[in-house]
Amino acid sequence: MLDRVGNPHPDTRYLARFTFPEFTVMCPVTGQPDFATLVIDYVPKAWLVESKSLKLYLNSFRNHGAFHEQCTVAIGKKLNALLEPKWLRIGGYFHPRGGMPIDVFWQAGKLPAGVWVPDQGVRTYRARG
Repeated sequence: MLDRVGNPHPDTRYLARFTFPEFTVMCPVTGQPDFATLVIDYVPKAWLVESKSLKLYLNSFRNHGAFHEQCTVAIGKKLNALLEPKWLRIGGYFHPRGGMPIDVFWQAGKLPAGVWVPDQGVRTYRARG
């Protein structure tokens, strides 16, 4: 269950970022775990996501079978519906399994002018060498 709290600065445009480097979801075909780093950026209006509820929600995927695209987009949509932010994006950077990494990106809203959004800082997969 995701919870939200009131934004103490609703009159200020700023970016909030959550980085979750230990996201795990079960492959619905093989039952094997898939690992990813999730980066969630949003520009809040009236609401902020309560961080402990977000951590517990993201950890609940460990026993859930879903494809990378399915869970990344679903998380983004759920946060967008709960928070109604000015702008939200989620990047799912999945570790390769079977030789192919899959990165999934979703966003909603329009980034307000003047908001600094740094790179998500997750390196794409590089083979050894």
